[in-house]
Amino acid sequence: MSKRIAIVGAGTAGLHLGLYLNEKGIDATIFTDRRPEEYANVRLLNTVAHHSVTVAHEDDLGVNHWPNDGYFGHYYYIGVPSMPIEFYGDYAKPSRAVDYRIYLPQLMQDFEERGGKIEYRPVGVEDLTDLSDEYDLVVVGTGKGGLGQLFARDEQTSPFSEPQRQLCVGLFKGIAEPETRAVTFYIAPGAGEMIEIPTVTFCGHSTALVMENHPGGDLEILAKTHYDDDPRAFLDLLLEKLRTHYPTLVERIDVEEFDLANGPLDILQGGVTPTVRHGHIRLANGKLAVLLGDAHATVDPMLGQGGNMASYAAHVLGEEIAGHEVFDELFCERVDARRANRVLGATRWTNYMLTNLRTLPNELVELLGAVSLDRKLADKFTDNFNYPEAQWDVFSSPENMKAWVEQNSTGAAEESERPFAEAGAQS
Repeated sequence: MSKRIAIVGAGTAGLHLGLYLNEKGIDATIFTDRRPEEYANVRLLNTVAHHSVTVAHEDDLGVNHWPNDGYFGHYYYIGVPSMPIEFYGDYAKPSRAVDYRIYLPQLMQDFEERGGKIEYRPVGVEDLTDLSDEYDLVVVGTGKGGLGQLFARDEQTSPFSEPQRQLCVGLFKGIAEPETRAVTFYIAPGAGEMIEIPTVTFCGHSTALVMENHPGGDLEILAKTHYDDDPRAFLDLLLEKLRTHYPTLVERIDVEEFDLANGPLDILQGGVTPTVRHGHIRLANGKLAVLLGDAHATVDPMLGQGGNMASYAAHVLGEEIAGHEVFDELFCERVDARRANRVLGATRWTNYMLTNLRTLPNELVELLGAVSLDRKLADKFTDNFNYPEAQWDVFSSPENMKAWVEQNSTGAAEESERPFAEAGAQS
């Protein structure tokens, strides 16, 4: 039986799904309202990082166009007033960040060159039933056109009704890379967090600064002050706030060169309300539509999980579509069950950090302190950004935090190896 799938939205989720189905010989059509050539002239879409689990999907799909542009780990700087905590952790395999104004049109081109079909037109709520009459399954990967409101919030996994950070996100030049090309994760208790990400963009490599500013805090003004009104005033304000809250970054800034990397469109300000929605809905004709990617689960960008969740869920959905002929309630339940661990792990871990980085409870400080003193822990902690479900297992309770440190520390490994060494000596 020949299957025909409609995919609404050309983000990571829609494109990875479309490319996967195309590889399997399944007829997939992507619907989007933006053509590839239009991306170069739009405002910065996001600052998404793809961890190695997602790069592996890109390898499998034949769309890894940036194999030598990765970064290799995380630096961490926690500005605890009594004594800042600083440490570094390696990834097992590199992660990568590519400006989505380059990434998405490239994958759209890949899809079309391989025979995939893209229809360039907006799709709204009123169009879904007609699409489902024409296709065997409709997948919704965007909230545009009111589609995000069609699917109900999952209240159990959506604890927030408003943004938890006021965001100021930009691509900058004039920042020297640290010794190892890596992300730096900064925490300024009571004011905000900042994630520094080496990013491939139109001018080559630049630096994304994701400034997660606490509402009502000293850094919130960065989300309210507009670069376009007075670029020099904005940059001066930004440098002042960086000197106060993120001083180790300022040491690598060339003040004369420091500016937006490609121009005024390289900055994005606003807020994200973390939300998980129910994964499918029954349409007027009785057929089902499945939600995917950011449209299904929206997370704050603090931990860089959005694009990775989207790719993972697209891969799961693609496998289920390839393996089944009937797209009924049971099919949707299978999809939800398979993607839940990764998607909910990422959302719960991110939501925990949004809540607890404001106050830094003792158990979190103790965990970070232990990680800072043990490179084995630091590497495992860092590589777990690939596996948010494993990271949530750690952060889900103070008891689990303590147990993780005890089980994974260098000392624990040495203790577990000692009996074998002693037995070898006795024999």
